[in-house]
Amino acid sequence: MDEEPATSAPSGGLRRFLRRFTSSKAEQEAADLQETADREGATPIVACGERKRVRVAGTLRTVTLRPRGGAPALEAELYDGTDVINLVWLGRRKIAGIEPGRRLSAEALVSVQDGRKVMFNPRYELRGGA
Repeated sequence: MDEEPATSAPSGGLRRFLRRFTSSKAEQEAADLQETADREGATPIVACGERKRVRVAGTLRTVTLRPRGGAPALEAELYDGTDVINLVWLGRRKIAGIEPGRRLSAEALVSVQDGRKVMFNPRYELRGGA
C-alpha cells in the first residue's frame, strides 16, 4: 500500500502565495526589496561590516540636508529589507534623482558612527522609480 507523506511541503509558487497571504505589507515589501537586491548582486546591509567596501541596493526612505563641520551634506537613508545605511554626500545640497522612494545601488567603504552604518560620498546608480 503506497501512502503519501502526511506533511508534504508546498511547492515554491504555493509557498510564495501563502507567505504573501499571511505576511504584513511591511514584511512583503522587505522580502521584495531583499529579492531585488539579491538579483542585482548587492550585499545585504545587515551583513555589511565596518571598513569593508561593498555595494548595496535598496530604496531611499529619507533625504535631508544636514551641515557637517560648517559644510553642506546631503544625507539619505537606504533600506534594503534587512537593515538601513546612511549615505552621505559631503559638500552637496541636492543631487538630481536622490529623493525618498527612489531605488538605487551605492558602493563605498562602510563606517560605523554612533552605532549606525554610513557610507561617505558613495558611487551610486539610480534604478527604477519609486
